[in-house]
Amino acid sequence: MANIPACEVEQLTTLLGSTGNASMAAEYICTRFINTSNNFTNVSYAIDNTYLLFSAYLVFAMQLGFAMLCAGSVRAKNTMNIMLTNVLDAAAGGLSYYIFGFAFAFGVPSNGFIGKHHFGLNNIPNPDFDYSSFLYQWAFAIAAAGITSGSIAERTQFVAYLIYSSFLTGFVYPVVSHWVWSHDGWASASRNSESASLLFDSGAIDFAGSGVVHMVGGIAGLWGALIEGPRIGRFDRSGRSVALRGHSSSLVVLGTFLLWFGWYGFNPGSFLKILVSYDTPNDYYGQWSAIGRTAVTTTLAGCTAGLTTLFSRRLLVGHWNVTDVCNGLLGGLAAITSGCAVVEPWAAIVCGFIAAWVLIGFNKLAEKCKYDDPLEAAQLHGGCGAWGLLFTGMFAKKQYVNEIYVIPNRPRPYGLFMGGGGKLFAAQIIQILVIIGWVSATMGPLFYILKRLKLLRVSKEDEMAGMDMTQHGGFAYVYHDDDDSTHPPTGFMMRRIEPSGTTTPGPINGSTNNVV
Repeated sequence: MANIPACEVEQLTTLLGSTGNASMAAEYICTRFINTSNNFTNVSYAIDNTYLLFSAYLVFAMQLGFAMLCAGSVRAKNTMNIMLTNVLDAAAGGLSYYIFGFAFAFGVPSNGFIGKHHFGLNNIPNPDFDYSSFLYQWAFAIAAAGITSGSIAERTQFVAYLIYSSFLTGFVYPVVSHWVWSHDGWASASRNSESASLLFDSGAIDFAGSGVVHMVGGIAGLWGALIEGPRIGRFDRSGRSVALRGHSSSLVVLGTFLLWFGWYGFNPGSFLKILVSYDTPNDYYGQWSAIGRTAVTTTLAGCTAGLTTLFSRRLLVGHWNVTDVCNGLLGGLAAITSGCAVVEPWAAIVCGFIAAWVLIGFNKLAEKCKYDDPLEAAQLHGGCGAWGLLFTGMFAKKQYVNEIYVIPNRPRPYGLFMGGGGKLFAAQIIQILVIIGWVSATMGPLFYILKRLKLLRVSKEDEMAGMDMTQHGGFAYVYHDDDDSTHPPTGFMMRRIEPSGTTTPGPINGSTNNVV
């Protein structure tokens, strides 16, 4: 919203003339003007916070999408286990992010590596953050943990979920988000000071988290699955891949649509504010327009990736597979998340098309390396997330970069293929490398220690029987009714009613009635 000019009593008195009441009139007018100005400011804060809260609710709804997608992608005997881990990601992640995570990510002022203020939301609200900021960022943090849980599904002890989820949301993920999203972060494209140095004079542009969220979750899941090893029966004795298909395509489709729906809070919501005008001659064009464009690029990338996967898999395997299409669509959404706000809609189609092939290629590589990921999470979120960062470095548009990442009197590098040189592209490559290094250096040892302490993988017997029965007290689905009250009394036998015109057997136990 444009700044409202100040009202000066002295200047207004001069304009009103030399009448005796000029000073009183000027003071009265300025008082009313200031009150009205304050009301406009309050309304703008309310609108922006309402927008951010609504976006936070959409991103949180993605947890339900993750839960449904995970449940449908595992075998029925492990459904309760994977659903419980998704609940755990939100609950444990909420406390760890409240105590440590938000401070490590956004505690300013701080150094370029890690934040150091606002532990336990101390001194919030303030001019920089309100409570809505915490809620929105918490929803992002637990999304990263949810990605990891899919990679290690069907074979991981429950205590391991509790430990890694708290560590990831409380420390590993917040540090990366500080680097890229905090105004003090060393790789941030929006560092506070005009004189502050930017990475390659650009900073890394990861608008909504292809790297910060998806790569962090995917690389963490990669290490967890590698250290645990494949599920029993995933590869036969000769090393050939054996499909251990999920039990419900319906849940997979439901989860995909819920995630797609939540992505409209994930990407457009990352503007954090909606009531921001741009310095253009068109009053109708502002941040509200950029938010709409971001929703469009998000949609087009997902649609393109889904269709590309559909026809590609049809050519490769000879049939139409809904699960593959859903994963392809999610891969396109993960890829566009980095550059969704700074690219044209036509570029989003390019992003989605290549993201589908990135996912297919990484799945083929995983199969050859005997890597087992029931949700394809490392390939989808890690691989497509990395492609999204590269894509942003190639296709970011100059106008959009300058509108969103405003630093006065400083030219901003933009996409390599858009004529902006290679500085932004170089910054994106650095971001990919440091995320891989940081997550590998933190989550890899954690999973290894859990394995050495025998806290990571369940026993062979538990895995074969299914963790729902061995660790959670029963299956997620009721296949029969064990209520004794529904059984007929002793001595009462049931028989089939014969069609009319046929000979009916004689009565049983003295009964002359046919009983169904």
